[in-house]
Amino acid sequence: MGTVTLGVSIAVPEPYGSFLQKRREGFGDPHAHGIPTHVTLLPPTEVDASSLPAIERHLAEVAAAGRPFRMRLSGTGTFRPLSPVVYVNVVEGSASCAWLQKRVRDGSGPVARELQFPYHPHVTVAHGIAEEAMDRAFTELADYEAEWTIEGFALYEQGEDGIWRLERDFPFGSDDVTAAVPRQEGTGIRSSWTGSPGCP
Repeated sequence: MGTVTLGVSIAVPEPYGSFLQKRREGFGDPHAHGIPTHVTLLPPTEVDASSLPAIERHLAEVAAAGRPFRMRLSGTGTFRPLSPVVYVNVVEGSASCAWLQKRVRDGSGPVARELQFPYHPHVTVAHGIAEEAMDRAFTELADYEAEWTIEGFALYEQGEDGIWRLERDFPFGSDDVTAAVPRQEGTGIRSSWTGSPGCP
């Protein structure tokens, strides 16, 4: 069956998701159009396609043990010079994100893996672009604020075109994988990843 590249993330819902994605495009990030706004729980991970049913069962179990939580974004941060990333800070909900990602990557599970950097939940708004544009992203979103309740997370698969597409939603407190996380406007995909410390 070959291999597939998977990832797990929390989508940033409307109206925040599209707003930040459009700002990312405006800063000149060439990948922005294919990267809806998100917080990563599992970075891109190559697995055997035959392991998908086990992975979905594992994620359903993680979600069943989870509970909705508030997430608040406020201001900007950067991983420079270690990594060319500017992001919006997760100032509330970080502990819950850390709890989730640790259980998704649990050593006894089907997607056990180590991270290149310590986990640091964030929302990327610029990656790998000119320093002047990175500075502009850092400054222009410095006063940004958003807040909402997280109801679950989702599994995504990377296509041959490099685009990440939704495979399954996993709402908290249930093993039902059919309930939807709010889609971001104008796209059928809800997450992708960029290389950055903690959340590649």
